Amino acid sequence: MTPVRGAPGWRDYLLLISLAMMFGFSFTLTRVAVLDIPPLSIAAGRLVLGFVMLYPLMRLFGQRMPAPGRIWIPITAAGFFGNALPFSLISWGQVSVEAGLTSIFMAVMPLVTILMAHVFTHDEKLTRWKLVGVLFGLAGVVVLMGMSALDALGDELFRQGAILISAVSYAINALLTRRLTHLPRWSAMTALMFTSTLMLLPFALLLDTPWVLQPSWQSLSSLVALAIGPTVLATVMILIIITRQGASFLSLINFMVPVFGMLAGVLLLGEQLPANAYLALLIILIGVGVSRLGANSGKTRSPASVAAEPR
Repeated sequence: MTPVRGAPGWRDYLLLISLAMMFGFSFTLTRVAVLDIPPLSIAAGRLVLGFVMLYPLMRLFGQRMPAPGRIWIPITAAGFFGNALPFSLISWGQVSVEAGLTSIFMAVMPLVTILMAHVFTHDEKLTRWKLVGVLFGLAGVVVLMGMSALDALGDELFRQGAILISAVSYAINALLTRRLTHLPRWSAMTALMFTSTLMLLPFALLLDTPWVLQPSWQSLSSLVALAIGPTVLATVMILIIITRQGASFLSLINFMVPVFGMLAGVLLLGEQLPANAYLALLIILIGVGVSRLGANSGKTRSPASVAAEPR
């Protein structure tokens, strides 16, 4: 039985806004870290540090890693699409793509999830409002990239494409983690971090030889901040918000993350975003908002699927 919750209070909105800021600022942190640390090492580093911090928390709450068996198949798949792949692609993309633009690209994630849920689930079918929202989202991406983008295929466009693929990857993960809802929350999230680490760490050690790197303190501190904030602390905050107000309330974060991400890039890195970026952001946010019209307020996403939020 779904617990009866009161109306969200100021503490709930403060938690939600703080979490959105954390996710939004993660793109700025990645942009700083990638200046001196290879993208693969950034992704592997935040996963290793994240697992080292999550495992003691899991044990503190009296939970254990899932027992060996078939359950590790969806755990591994979710670890790949929810952490290993998007963390790597976002880091690689942000070698040349600004943090503000990255956050706007990632805003299409909930719209992609709507399309995939219609195809692969039986209880989250496409409605007219969702369809209109998806069309707005696609229009926003076209405005953002510009109609002339295909005329100048190059490194910049491929890196932007990698970030868009990351948004699709998060959407895939949102569906995969539906199969993990029966697991204890801390156990599931620690297991996802563990499998993700196993996937990336060997490649980072082999290709980047991180022990010879000499990153600046800014890049190194950004990497540590990525692990502590958007990777671990955000997980704790997600659990608190879900417990207090449920996953539907948490889904409102989709409106705020791209805004904070864009603002962080402009204010902290001095990025000069083109005028079409602001228009694209407005169109995409309208799409996310329209897609929620007519939604059943009693239907919530699973707690595990919330782990797929872009960060």
